[in-house]
Amino acid sequence: MGTKVGEIMSKDPVSVMEGDFVTRSRQLIRDNQLRGLPIINGSGEIVGIVTDRDMMKIASTRSNVTVSGFSVEVPVMTPETYLEEAARLLIRANYAILPVVRSSEDRRLLGVVSPIDIFKSIDPERLADRKVKDIMNTDTKTCNPQDSVAKVWDAMLDSDFTGMPVLDDKGRPVGMITRFDILKTGGARVGKDTTYVMKVEKLMSTPLYSIGPEANLRDASKMMLDRGIGRISVVDDGHLVGIIDRYDVIKAIFGEGE
Repeated sequence: MGTKVGEIMSKDPVSVMEGDFVTRSRQLIRDNQLRGLPIINGSGEIVGIVTDRDMMKIASTRSNVTVSGFSVEVPVMTPETYLEEAARLLIRANYAILPVVRSSEDRRLLGVVSPIDIFKSIDPERLADRKVKDIMNTDTKTCNPQDSVAKVWDAMLDSDFTGMPVLDDKGRPVGMITRFDILKTGGARVGKDTTYVMKVEKLMSTPLYSIGPEANLRDASKMMLDRGIGRISVVDDGHLVGIIDRYDVIKAIFGEGE
């Protein structure tokens, strides 16, 4: 018997009503460091989700806009859904979260499943025969410590990356900057019409967590679990050769959902 969603889901999730303003959604996403929020109606039934990417693209002056116009349809699950199915649904379209409802007939929200929930439930020993280089992403966007936060923020929204390795002028990795590093400081005030010029070096996370391409994927997974981090730079001879994140590990275990 496999693990079921009811065993791993985040219960009583932060949510918004379908008539709430996007400014409230954006604040909740920032304060709680979330990638998505379920949208419910007056009966507590799920009607969709909003994503952090969509919310952070909204200009702060549009305070009268509601979340309904940004609602994304996603599959729903019940507590009896198996973990494998949830994982494959999640990675198939890179969903931020998947809502969990009481039953197929009763769509009242019970919880959500996120990549973090799934990642925490995996057994790293299942990856003992794989190497980091087998699944790492080599098409990696990077930035420099002297780049402006505004530039990096725009690149993250355009690409939907949630984190970027920071390289010095000699191409050596020195840190990592994530979407939440920017959000938690209020650094998301970086629209096209701003003069916001804080440098990446002020917000990036150090020390840099890195691993070699020949390392065991089990060890990379354990590092992410133990450190509570979502991605690791893959470094060979002092130079960045790729990046590995939670989604890569989930895909390595559960496949692409075909």
